[in-house]
Amino acid sequence: MVSPYRKTLDRARRRLYDRNMDLRYPIGPFDWNTRPAANSRPELINQLAAAAALLRQAVAGLDDKQLDTPYRPEGWTVRQVVHHMADSHANMYVRLRFALTENQPTIKPYDEKLWAELSDARTLPVEPSLALLDNLHQRCVAVMRSFSQEDWSRAYMHPEEGMIHLDSVLAGYAWHCRHHTAHIIGLRERMGWNDAARHAAT
Repeated sequence: MVSPYRKTLDRARRRLYDRNMDLRYPIGPFDWNTRPAANSRPELINQLAAAAALLRQAVAGLDDKQLDTPYRPEGWTVRQVVHHMADSHANMYVRLRFALTENQPTIKPYDEKLWAELSDARTLPVEPSLALLDNLHQRCVAVMRSFSQEDWSRAYMHPEEGMIHLDSVLAGYAWHCRHHTAHIIGLRERMGWNDAARHAAT
C-alpha cells in the first residue's frame, strides 16, 4: 500500500515542474470545515503517529546553512518550519484537551508569524522541536484512539475560524504534517541536495 507520505512526495515532485504552482501549498490548502469520514480516522491517526519521525527524516543530514534556507522566496527557513510545527501542535494539544473537558470553549489564537521570528525559532537546533513534536503526538494519538463517536463531535470555538470539531482537528493536523514535510522535501528536490528526501516519504 502506498503511504500518504509517498503520495505527498510524488505530488510535490509533479508540481515542481508546474510554473503556476503555489509553493505555499505543495499538496493544496486545507478547509477547516472538512469533516472526515469515520472510517478515515484510523489512517489519519496513524499519519499523526508517524509524522515526527518522517519530519526528522526529511531534515536528516541538513547542515546549518541548509536549515537556514527558506523553502520558498519570502518563506520561512527549514529551521523555522520545524519549530513552527512544534508551536502549532503544542497549541493543538492544549485545544484538544480543553474541548474534551469543557463545553465548546473559546480558544486563544496565536500569531504564528511572530512566533516564528522569535530567536529560538530562528536559531535553535531542530532536535528539541522534533522531540517535542514526537511526544505531543504520542499523547494526542493515545487519547484520540480512546475516543467515542460523541468525542469526535466535540468542538472548540476559534475566534477567526468559527466552530471546529475534533474530527476536523485530526484531519487538519494530519494535513499540516504532510504540508510542511512536503515543503522541506520539495526544497531538497529543487536544490538537489541529496537523496534523503526520497526516504522521508516511504
